[in-house]
Amino acid sequence: MRDEQSSGTLLTESEFTTIRELVYDRFGINLTDQKRNLVVGRLLKVLRSRRIDTFAAYLDFLKSDTTGEGLSELIDHISTNHTFFFREPEHFRFLSEQILPGLREKLAQRHERDIRIWSAGCSSGEEPYSIAITLRQFFGQTYGDWKAGVLATDISSHVLRHAERAIYPVERLAKTPADLRARYFTPLDGERVQVAADIAKDVTFRRLNFMSPAFPFKKPFQLIFCRNVMIYFDAPTRQRLVQKFHDVLEPGGYLFIGHSETLGREDSHFEYVQPAIYRRKS
Repeated sequence: MRDEQSSGTLLTESEFTTIRELVYDRFGINLTDQKRNLVVGRLLKVLRSRRIDTFAAYLDFLKSDTTGEGLSELIDHISTNHTFFFREPEHFRFLSEQILPGLREKLAQRHERDIRIWSAGCSSGEEPYSIAITLRQFFGQTYGDWKAGVLATDISSHVLRHAERAIYPVERLAKTPADLRARYFTPLDGERVQVAADIAKDVTFRRLNFMSPAFPFKKPFQLIFCRNVMIYFDAPTRQRLVQKFHDVLEPGGYLFIGHSETLGREDSHFEYVQPAIYRRKS
């Protein structure tokens, strides 16, 4: 890939600062100086596709664009979306062996059947589909008795479109047990697989910006997965986001984060359960 010098397209310090402030203000993502080359490499593709010669002209385009498409395209290229099915498998074991048995009993006592799980920052869909498969596996033949499904959200329209197609390279299943691969995925051409229709229909994809003042949910969730997302935010943004998660999570509900992330054991809203798993205090 050509760099900014060889391409003839220079990104000045002030232009990088403008892009960094724009991305932070609109999406909460903190682009450090170390991300400068990444920004250049990814946005050069946008400039070329739009036949824009300079970053100054690109910034003028963003300012004048009233459709919002320019900003969506910006975040599609800036955000990193690398994942695979059943990433961090201990999370799915804990979900199946520890959380779901207790949740089933609690809901039965309340004569309720509504299981509400949110995959926040779902990227290209591997996480919410993995959750949906775990639910199917746990409930088995009684699954139809439950109102169960997964809400999956992301800021990137591009990855959401990919997630809704539910077609993936075979290598994304490298960590998926063989029996689950055989049961819930259909081979297409030797290089790609498609998620089974009964799993795909259990996941609802929506675009959502974490920087929205409040999340538009009518009922609280029992589980929230937000893994490997907060590493892109600075401390104040992370704190505000965790507060929002607390507000839409029912007492005793669980928050899953990435193993490279932490809430800090002194957090007053959540209690530490095990690495990367926290429980909302009552």
